[in-house]
Amino acid sequence: MLDPIYIIDGARTPFLKARNAPGPFAASDLATAAGSALLARQRFLPEQLDEVILGCASPSPDEVNIGRVVALRMGCGLKVPGWTVMRNCASGMQALDSAMANIRCGRSQLVLAGGVDALSRAPLLFSDPMVRWFAGWMSARSLGDKLAALKKFRPAYLAPVIGIMKGLTDPIVGQLMGQTAENLAWKYGISRYDMDAYAVESHLRVAAAQDAGHFADELVPLIDGNGTVYGADDGLRRDASLAGMAKLKPFFDKKYGRVTPANSSQITDGATWLMLASEAAVAQFGLTPLGRIVDSQWAGLEPEEMGLGPVHAATPILQRHGLGLDDLDLLEINEAFAAQVIACLRAWQDEDYCRKRLGLEGALGAIDPARLNVDGGAVALGHPVGASGARIVLHLLHALRRRGGKRGLASICIGGGQGGAMLVEAL
Repeated sequence: MLDPIYIIDGARTPFLKARNAPGPFAASDLATAAGSALLARQRFLPEQLDEVILGCASPSPDEVNIGRVVALRMGCGLKVPGWTVMRNCASGMQALDSAMANIRCGRSQLVLAGGVDALSRAPLLFSDPMVRWFAGWMSARSLGDKLAALKKFRPAYLAPVIGIMKGLTDPIVGQLMGQTAENLAWKYGISRYDMDAYAVESHLRVAAAQDAGHFADELVPLIDGNGTVYGADDGLRRDASLAGMAKLKPFFDKKYGRVTPANSSQITDGATWLMLASEAAVAQFGLTPLGRIVDSQWAGLEPEEMGLGPVHAATPILQRHGLGLDDLDLLEINEAFAAQVIACLRAWQDEDYCRKRLGLEGALGAIDPARLNVDGGAVALGHPVGASGARIVLHLLHALRRRGGKRGLASICIGGGQGGAMLVEAL
């Protein structure tokens, strides 16, 4: 029996949709704002933390070890180590898993862990020809050498390379993440209507959750340098409809595709933190946990079908604990793409896939839609890559407590062909 890992508290910023320009906050600003508010309401001092672990898929060049940068900015002191982890879309969940490992081996008792990304600030890069030309220019010494270098310059060299497009392209199979969703749509016969209907439902659920105050316990408002307050997730489209969704053209496969920006997760900025503690720390500081992380699992699969990662990561956890999908009160599957979530649901109902790929005796079964992503997901909220894995764990615990549920599973697909999952219990 593994020692329990308790989640004491958590907080996140509003998720702010990228709008083709750098957002108002750097990644460290986001993480510092959410983390400082979370630490301020604890029964211990920031410098009493054993470590700070932050997941980030795209830190800026001046914040490479952003975990340490933010730990210092939050006032944790010089002696509290801060470090950064990266597992693409599951970086925030990896931070939680790393905290669990250190607590269980006795290195830490109290850890602040989470994830962040400011994807609106992903860089524009120079092309290789431009870099080579610039290297030649810098090595030119005489006026003649510089004039010769100028003659070799071509205006096309100035065409920027969009950093986020490179980051969202799998280098092994050469496909954008959206193209991997198209692969799953073809594999499971997922129609454009299926995707758009799922996306509309995500927006409707987020709208209902906002109106009911279901995110209130999570959110820390942001204030920029001009005094503008950002108090809520702003990617929500309250007017989302099938008719509106149908107007958008496929983006990743323009001729035959079905995946559009509207039925995909949004490019977003945001941060999420959770406070993890051992049983000894709970007793020492008199803490009252929200819940506990029971188990976690990572899995690998084909990069071109990375969206099925939740199936491959969650299934071993269910097997270890003798659980079926019906034994879970709630589930969170990160909505990288509507097609990807639908594919996961269909894979669990596919007897052949479950036998050959998951080693099961038959199909695992269907998930009740009323227990999946009950307050919507990344299609409506956005997907700040480093933060999403932590967000779904935090929200799952709040949703379980609100509904009187006990057991839940959070799972996420990971670019590169991986999946991550965590089994939690509300207390």
